[in-house]
Amino acid sequence: MTIRIGVYPGTFDPVTLGHMDIIRRGAKLVDRLVIGVTTNASKSPMFSVEERMATVRREVADVDGDITVVSFDSLLMDFAEAQGARVIVRGLRAVADFEYEYQMAGMNQQINPRVETVFLMADVALQPIASKLVKEIALYGGDIHKFVPALVSDEVVARVTEIGRKGG
Repeated sequence: MTIRIGVYPGTFDPVTLGHMDIIRRGAKLVDRLVIGVTTNASKSPMFSVEERMATVRREVADVDGDITVVSFDSLLMDFAEAQGARVIVRGLRAVADFEYEYQMAGMNQQINPRVETVFLMADVALQPIASKLVKEIALYGGDIHKFVPALVSDEVVARVTEIGRKGG
């Protein structure tokens, strides 16, 4: 029996309710879902890779399915191949996401045609949520509890307070 392995890649800085929705739904499509936590320097991460991995592990602990959390710093298709994955799970929020993701899926298909990309539409109520916006709201003192899990909200607020004390 072949195990169907999927990879859900992202920076998860921080993990949002939108990410959690895609994780729950993606885990139903495969036998094992590997959440690949990566660094995208252009996104100015608030948390280290290790912190993000720990947070994602905590948040997925009660999600049904075989879910592992792994860091990676390579081409996504190389990471997928190393994990034995044949599916990349990606969430879509809006038309702008689709255009970017469509281009990425096409490039990834050229790199490794053995791996398919599957798009899941985010729940309508969660579509506007983006990690970048969550961080921006928090930095300006806004309430982010509607966008991220409760403990993540506390961690983001604590980090923003820490950044404020350091003056940066």
